[in-house]
Amino acid sequence: MYKELTIATNNGDIGGGEVMLLNVARAARSLGYQVTVVGPAEPPALVEATQDEGFDTVVLPATTRKHYIAQLRVWDKKHRKGLLWCNGLLPSFATAGHPHRIVHLHQLPEGKLKYLAPIARRKALTTLVPSDFVSNQLAGTETFYNWVTEVSMPLERKVFSPRNIKVGFLGRPSEIKGTDVLARALKELNQQFHEENYSLVLAGESRFIGEQSQQRVQESLTDLGDNVETLGWVTPSELMKNVDIMVVPSVFNEVFGLVAAETMSARVPLIISNAGALPEILGEEYPWVFPNSDVSALAKTIRRMSQELAVHPENLQGIVDSLYWRWHERYSPEAGKARVEQLLRRLWQ
Repeated sequence: MYKELTIATNNGDIGGGEVMLLNVARAARSLGYQVTVVGPAEPPALVEATQDEGFDTVVLPATTRKHYIAQLRVWDKKHRKGLLWCNGLLPSFATAGHPHRIVHLHQLPEGKLKYLAPIARRKALTTLVPSDFVSNQLAGTETFYNWVTEVSMPLERKVFSPRNIKVGFLGRPSEIKGTDVLARALKELNQQFHEENYSLVLAGESRFIGEQSQQRVQESLTDLGDNVETLGWVTPSELMKNVDIMVVPSVFNEVFGLVAAETMSARVPLIISNAGALPEILGEEYPWVFPNSDVSALAKTIRRMSQELAVHPENLQGIVDSLYWRWHERYSPEAGKARVEQLLRRLWQ
């Protein structure tokens, strides 16, 4: 007999949390659960995506977040069957006190939102967060790691040239993601080592980023001159097949690290900052970590890795391979499906 699972979205558009909603929905359906997704009419991206994938979808006629909260509370009380998976703080707050709920937070509540979290979690069966970094700051929660699809790479990979080193960045070019820190580090390297050329390959778009922050990031990119290649919105594979090193230079404390996990799956050499959960995702003993916001430290780390690629690539390959297996065991779709199965089985007993 099918068991019913309803998943309520936090947003109508698709960001990192909504990617996880789709991952959870796919995993639950593959395990035999009857999955229904609830979302607002505007923005329509999320409900359109779930409809395209054949999920039963309830589209509430909300066009604002306030309307969505009110409508979701009424719909959940009157119509929901089975277990409710609240994918974010908004649906958790909207259905506060209702029975048979999972609260799944994708960010650490800060500012005014931290006062809503205790209300949102009232009578929840459990509260899931994406890392121990978050769980240690939010009492009574359990770690439920995100997962990502393996980044398929071509058999013929870019040949490393110690005179022309390409460094990749994937995500929203912004100060919180450290794009300007990375650009300044590469500029510093090009000024110090004239026989080597370090260039930045940039993939992503500046969505949800303030105009002044965008301007400051653009200034740092302009300072790199011709050593910037902007790809726009492309697949991780399109970026990673053309770079020697990936960098996740976040300044903001990451609660997980989707780009880091994707890079692990692609077996591409990776440098991370120590912001938030990033060291946890790669393992506390991972050596290629720099203090976030430290331009000179990042420059030195990039050069050390490029020298390792030139002189002892087998050493770096061993680390990259171990990261791949860490991804497979913890952050792959198979690992995610197993976590969903264990969680739902436990809560339905």
